[in-house]
Amino acid sequence: MDAEMYTNMSCVSEMTVTIDRGLALHKMIRLITHGLGGEGWLNFIGNEFGHPEWLDFPRIGNNDSYHYARRQWNLVDDDLLRYKFLNNFDRDMNLTENHFGWLAAKQAYVSCKHEGDKVVVFERGGCVFVFNFHPHQSYTDYRIGCDLPGKYKIVLDTDDPAYGGHSRLDHSTDFFTAPIEHDKRANSVQVYMPARVGFILAKKEDN
Repeated sequence: MDAEMYTNMSCVSEMTVTIDRGLALHKMIRLITHGLGGEGWLNFIGNEFGHPEWLDFPRIGNNDSYHYARRQWNLVDDDLLRYKFLNNFDRDMNLTENHFGWLAAKQAYVSCKHEGDKVVVFERGGCVFVFNFHPHQSYTDYRIGCDLPGKYKIVLDTDDPAYGGHSRLDHSTDFFTAPIEHDKRANSVQVYMPARVGFILAKKEDN
């Protein structure tokens, strides 16, 4: 987001293409790293809400300056700034992991890495992670593979308005698998994938 992090992160200012893209990619990159990265999650101070400056302690190379030896925690506490959206997503991403425990699960099975479509799909901890990194192309009825048959629901969505998104996914939708092999998985399901959105599907049992 570069310089616009200093000028266009106010909720009362226009949502520019640069800020919109930056917010979307920040959330997607964090989620795909969280899901694929390993058995733990290490966050650098302030990155959870997109802190706009680096951290640099006084040293000879910066003339013993304290200017960047700080974190601006006030940014995330200001309800008029869009930094809150990134922080909200980081909170809910970790809460979702606490519920499903994918960090403690075996390594993910990546069923789809489509360079042309810019789509990544993988399964871990009983969840199906779906990413569309394409800058402008959304996909309707996109078939993705999954191991376990049944009904799935969206449990986390980077496009949620609570995270500064555009609410393009309907969380009330039930996704039913079909016994159609796809991407070397025994079952598959068709989903809507908006551009620059990542979401997690989890199997839901009928009460």
